[in-house]
Amino acid sequence: MTKRRVYVETTIPSLYHDQRTAPDVTARRQWTRQWWNEAPDRYELVTSPAVLDELEGGIPERSEERLSLVRGLPLVPVEPAIAEIVQTYIRHKLMPNDPGGDALHLALASYHKCDFLLTWNCLHLANANKFGHIRRVNAMLGLFVPALVTPLELLGGSDEEEPE
Repeated sequence: MTKRRVYVETTIPSLYHDQRTAPDVTARRQWTRQWWNEAPDRYELVTSPAVLDELEGGIPERSEERLSLVRGLPLVPVEPAIAEIVQTYIRHKLMPNDPGGDALHLALASYHKCDFLLTWNCLHLANANKFGHIRRVNAMLGLFVPALVTPLELLGGSDEEEPE
């Protein structure tokens, strides 16, 4: 059976190594770490040069540990067509006007037909209120629509397992 492909976005290694102690951060960190421990057996994990660039740009003493989490993952290439997809997302107000941010991650996951875009960005990406708009714009572009999810949504059994 083929593993489903997960595009790992920047917030995942960032939260995995987050040291804040607020209850919501602690819970998300725990779910992220639990998912990460199970993920290689269940999914094909990929990331992108854009994620590596964002992680390198963070707090210098923290960027190495965040990078170490994803450095060994295969990188989906930033093909020339990606730039036009990003501009279309921005033009249709699907994503913020930052061609190197959320629009780029969504374009990469869509173009490379990732089953999931894994993120803790619940404002611009893993937001059920935006999914219909994303689906319409991707359909207009003839692109695959990845499920935009958090680690919590991918914890536990898969939909291929038999119910007990």
